[in-house]
Amino acid sequence: MRYALRGSVSGELLTFQGRVLVHDNRGELEWLFPGERVVPYDGALPTLPVAEHPDMAPVRWPLRKEDFR
Repeated sequence: MRYALRGSVSGELLTFQGRVLVHDNRGELEWLFPGERVVPYDGALPTLPVAEHPDMAPVRWPLRKEDFR
């Protein structure tokens, strides 16, 4: 199962360069983006794993909470 973020204002799935941002771990997505709405995603639109987003380059994967102090 993959999960995506839904914009709190727009109600649309969050995308980067036309691809839906997805992650396979709901808990990690909720932890990385507290307060944001995480929804299951099984759509046909192109996707981009959150780990491959340029802003996530400094993040070590798989996530280790001790890296975030």
